[in-house]
Amino acid sequence: MIEEVERVLKEKGERPIHREGAADSGWVLLDYGDVIVHVFAPFERELYNLEEFWSGARTVIRIQ
Repeated sequence: MIEEVERVLKEKGERPIHREGAADSGWVLLDYGDVIVHVFAPFERELYNLEEFWSGARTVIRIQ
């Protein structure tokens, strides 16, 4: 999933400003400035619980 996001955005001329984590760690963050992409394995998703952390924010788009 991570590679596909990067590939599609690179084709559109977008490159991440910052990248953290690795697929084998269970968590990757891709920072594109106005958009930040978090990709979690199930355990890490439950651990970080970003849905609860950001529950008061307005949802722009949600992809699962």
